[in-house]
Amino acid sequence: MATKKAAKKPVKKAAAKKPVKKVAKKAPAKKAVKKPAKKVAKKPAKKAVKKIKVKVKRKPNAAFMAPKQPVGPLAAIIGDKAMPRTEITKKIWDYIKRNKLQDSVNRRMINADDKLRALFGKGQASMFELTKMVNKYVR
Repeated sequence: MATKKAAKKPVKKAAAKKPVKKVAKKAPAKKAVKKPAKKVAKKPAKKAVKKIKVKVKRKPNAAFMAPKQPVGPLAAIIGDKAMPRTEITKKIWDYIKRNKLQDSVNRRMINADDKLRALFGKGQASMFELTKMVNKYVR
């Protein structure tokens, strides 16, 4: 038998390490040199002038001031005389406070008595619903 010579495989050499590049340090940033500020001519100070405000009485909206006739259960509470919506609301609140109908725990709620129950249509109403309910009984 003939002997075969074993072919020698080339031995791999370890990869040569690449030299590490040294990063050059940056020079410290130069500090900004402060330049002297330019002198700006100052404007002469204005004398304080007091403005007197004249109170002008606010003009009410004409729609609120138009007299409206209360009817039905509203007339039983505030009377049947024609008056502006603002007055109607004031009169209802006078009635509520006079009869102590405002809820003691939640002050926004109004407890209805017999007259207000006819106006509200329920036993208790919010103060925010008041004008909505009143509008049904105003002509």
